[in-house]
Amino acid sequence: MMRIDAHHHVWTLARADYGWLTDNLAPIYRDFGLPDLKPHLEGAGIEGTILVQAAATEAETSFMLDVAKGSDLVRGVVGWIDFDAEDAAARVDAIAARDLLVGLRPMVQDIADDDWLLRERLAAPLQAMARHGLVFDALVLPRHLPRLVQVVDRHPDLQFVLDHLGKPQLASGDIAAWKESIADLATRANIVCKLSGLAIEAAPNWQVADLREAVDHVLGCFGPQRLLWGSDWPVVNLAGGYAQWFAASETLLADLSSNAKNAIFGGNAARVYLSSRGRPPSLK
Repeated sequence: MMRIDAHHHVWTLARADYGWLTDNLAPIYRDFGLPDLKPHLEGAGIEGTILVQAAATEAETSFMLDVAKGSDLVRGVVGWIDFDAEDAAARVDAIAARDLLVGLRPMVQDIADDDWLLRERLAAPLQAMARHGLVFDALVLPRHLPRLVQVVDRHPDLQFVLDHLGKPQLASGDIAAWKESIADLATRANIVCKLSGLAIEAAPNWQVADLREAVDHVLGCFGPQRLLWGSDWPVVNLAGGYAQWFAASETLLADLSSNAKNAIFGGNAARVYLSSRGRPPSLK
């Protein structure tokens, strides 16, 4: 089974639409492309990837689709559209025609209105996503999880992916409410959880033990057939880098069966993102 990194980015600073990316984030404040990623993938034995949006613009989605088209490495792209536009459903219809688009991701964590997910206007574009077999990547914070539950219930035909485990506040240790929300969310069959971004939420100089409680919790709630591994590269360079996060993940999942690990490190991403769209993974 092909190993798939289910969450990474590329960017070119000159495009100037990454509002969150400033020189205060020195380790990642430069251009990053697929050639920079390739050595990390080779070190981890990963043969395919899901490229995920990092800017709230449709122009960046076109940029990513062009990058993906030029490389067999990228199996699918999770892009962005303006979900608040009057013609949001039509925008979904239009972009769904693009080869390699497998999902869309509004940057909910950066939206001022905590109830944005509950807006009635969101129903039409989400219904359009379901019609086209697109995945909704949920980039949310712990406070958004109860709202996400409601949206998942409203759209049972739409596949949802929870990015970065919903960003538990590991650095502070305040994860009790997050654990309750995760347990509730996991009872919904149309959502899976992405094992990614966790190092960023931990305290500096984190150790594997600092991540154990959160990973064990999502494993217990979602099970290995509903977890997808992702690097969150190059953002992960802010918290140890690709190799450290990959090694930590292998340690955290070491007690699972080979079949379960194969599912988390590739099989589940292929099923969720690529079963009806994108480039299908090839078997070894």
